[in-house]
Amino acid sequence: MSWQMLEDPLLQFVALVLLSAAARLIYGRDPTFRLAANLVFFALLTTLLVEHDIAPYTSDMGDADDLLRRIFVGIAKSVWWIGGAMVLASTVRLFLIFERKPREARLLQDLVVGIIYLGAALSVVAYVFSVPVGTLIATSGVFAIVLGLALQSTLNDVFSGVALNLGRHYSVGDWIVLEDGVQGRVVETNWRSTHLLNGTNDLIIVPNSALAKARLTNLTSPEEAHGISLKIRVVPSIAPAAIEETMRTVLLSSNAILKSPAPVVSVTGLDSTAIEFELSFRVSGLGEATAARNEIYDLVYRHAKAAGLQLASPAGSPAVPVADPLEEAGKHPNSAWRLLNAIPLFSTLTEDEKESLAADMKRLTFRKDALIATQDTSLTSLMIVRRGVAVVERKEGNEIIELARIAPGDLFGERGVLMGALEPANIRALTSVVVYEISKNHLATIMQERPALAEELGLLLSRRIEAEKHHFSAGVSAEASHPTTLTTRIRHLFQIPHGTWQ
Repeated sequence: MSWQMLEDPLLQFVALVLLSAAARLIYGRDPTFRLAANLVFFALLTTLLVEHDIAPYTSDMGDADDLLRRIFVGIAKSVWWIGGAMVLASTVRLFLIFERKPREARLLQDLVVGIIYLGAALSVVAYVFSVPVGTLIATSGVFAIVLGLALQSTLNDVFSGVALNLGRHYSVGDWIVLEDGVQGRVVETNWRSTHLLNGTNDLIIVPNSALAKARLTNLTSPEEAHGISLKIRVVPSIAPAAIEETMRTVLLSSNAILKSPAPVVSVTGLDSTAIEFELSFRVSGLGEATAARNEIYDLVYRHAKAAGLQLASPAGSPAVPVADPLEEAGKHPNSAWRLLNAIPLFSTLTEDEKESLAADMKRLTFRKDALIATQDTSLTSLMIVRRGVAVVERKEGNEIIELARIAPGDLFGERGVLMGALEPANIRALTSVVVYEISKNHLATIMQERPALAEELGLLLSRRIEAEKHHFSAGVSAEASHPTTLTTRIRHLFQIPHGTWQ
């Protein structure tokens, strides 16, 4: 009797359903497991139905007098069709995961899965309830027309969303700009709308129908690299070719822009008040655009000051009188003094202290490609770039790693002067370079009188060490590179007294 109960198709069906539900609870919602579980369940259920002469693809419900049998057959057929639909749906979802674009294709995925389940539902209606599907569709036509008219706007968004997904004009993660100025990064696309996250982190919801009609620009496709152009106006005090060369040096000294493709400088205008230049370059992604613009503007200012150039007023505005460089040079003929005065690090020094420091500074000139400092050697002077561009390059085996580029106003050598440490890389001149050298002894005298200078130098060295860690192991622990720790070591090495910072 127990054996007959085990062979009962109803008990076998109930046991199969319970085992399938338990497996889903135990192993969670992993897509691969869901597909495997659906396949196994569908195969076992098919075997069960075939062994008991139940054909799910026919309308035969068995003996009309056996009500329990008819109910079981109806439920088993319905579950079989739904199980088959689940296998197909799981296959579609897993395929899109293998494509590594499950979010971008969400709308298309939902559409395909919906068609699969609609087919399964119609099959249940035809083979379980024996209702002619053709007649059902024909009688529901009027209702479908009324519903379509009522949901015209919604359906417009739905089909526009399908068209946008099939066209793949953008995907999740792309930054797009619409013709009305609305822009943002695509974070989601669904049946009704596309969600954008703008630069101020606000969510913008654009209906798919409006997006399908709009002219849009995809800033991150076909590649992430983004192009930027800046307008710079300079007073025409020297030949345009010489100013153009200065602008090229600006782009050459940038750390934020891509070196390939090479940035371009174009002369776009010339009149009696200004020469207008366009600086065009690319950055690795839209997120780096702001930082790159800020750096380029800062470098334009520094290189213009170093070359004795004056920035012009905007086009159409009255010219603003600017101090004559020759007159300024007459007040302070020492170029070293003017360099110190332009560097925030020495802003706390008095005029007399700057004059004294400038008088002790030594001017050094390096031709293009000359080696300014050698890797694994210790510099004994603090170096300040007056003009030109240098590159910091570390050699590791046969590979050369570029760490940074140095522009007018930048300092180097503080590692050896302050800590007696070795330079982690070569410093090579990319153009003709002029630097001013401050001896260690004179710097020590200044720091004795201005202890705040030691704190600023410690902060500068800490930032440089942290930046170098992204490229290679600098061999300095996080604690040792902390600004407070470095300042303490500097004060100890130079015997700077503890007390109130000046």
